[in-house]
Amino acid sequence: METFATYLIYIHATLGSIAFIAGFIAIIAKKGNTTHKKSGIVFYYAMLAAALSALVIAVLPKHESPFLFTIGLFSSYFIITGYRALRFKKPNPRLIVDKIISVLMILTGIVMILYPLISTGKINTVLGIFGTLGIIFAIRDLLLFKNAKKLRKSWLKLHIGKMLGGYISAVTAFIVVNQFIPGIAGWLVPSVFGAAYMNYWFWKLNKK
Repeated sequence: METFATYLIYIHATLGSIAFIAGFIAIIAKKGNTTHKKSGIVFYYAMLAAALSALVIAVLPKHESPFLFTIGLFSSYFIITGYRALRFKKPNPRLIVDKIISVLMILTGIVMILYPLISTGKINTVLGIFGTLGIIFAIRDLLLFKNAKKLRKSWLKLHIGKMLGGYISAVTAFIVVNQFIPGIAGWLVPSVFGAAYMNYWFWKLNKK
């Protein structure tokens, strides 16, 4: 089992590095051009595989990590929903899969909050915060799915916001695990810069 875990960690690290580089290229490339699209696809598949492998690693014996599990879960949620947001620019997209994803995120968020409380009698701060955020994001998506006109109008914001959310999660994990920035700052710095860049793009879109 330990050998399996070691190989899986190497695979996870490799995929994460590929996603990190491809995501950065997609961010700096002109939106919509060939470079952006190709690097975005590489980022999506590499990040998804890295996130799913993180979920497995985080529950293996001697490697249990609520932090890694949470990052893997949120990265998966953000990039899957961000990629699927591209479909919303077309009229009347089928939303059954998107609704299922949102419902699963809500249920997972509830489990993330309640499981530590039931099993240990204490609230896990990391799981509690991210579980709550997951529930909020998923409910917001479900409400948006009820308004086809607004959904179609918002597809680009959803795509940019969700994909950047997945990238921020990956960068946060990289910084925290390797302790490049100590303490709570390691959690906050990627989010601050990511949110600033995200708001810049939302501002540009609102001007149009």
